[in-house]
Amino acid sequence: MVSINLSDPAVQSYILYSGILGLKLLAVTILTGRVRYAKKVFANEEDAKRTKGKVKYDDPDVERVRRAHLNDLENIPVFWVLGALYLTTAPEAAWATLLFRVYTAGRILHTIVYAVKPLPQPARGIAFGIPFIITVYMGFKVVTHFITAL
Repeated sequence: MVSINLSDPAVQSYILYSGILGLKLLAVTILTGRVRYAKKVFANEEDAKRTKGKVKYDDPDVERVRRAHLNDLENIPVFWVLGALYLTTAPEAAWATLLFRVYTAGRILHTIVYAVKPLPQPARGIAFGIPFIITVYMGFKVVTHFITAL
């Protein structure tokens, strides 16, 4: 039986970086709203009327921020699940903390180079790829750890 100890530094690290990633998701929501209001481009008629804006579904700036947000919504929940499962393999705290920290920094950097200050490739690819590799690594470690128990 595996137990998770909240005083374990790896668990505390996971909780800290998960909280940061949750706040980051909320921040990108606000960023999307800021871009919509700055450009007066909305997806709903009632929002457009209130600000004398227009309904438009293909504004490149709004869509860029929305795609960055969608990318977060596709990747961060997987980190939450695999990171929590990874903790059940009793990883070394320093290594787990490094993985969680680099993952979080990469996701923040991804949003910056994708939606805040777009940079040419390979900036976005690297900022996406490193966290992705970390997630794959954690998933692989979980599977290989528990496959021997079958």
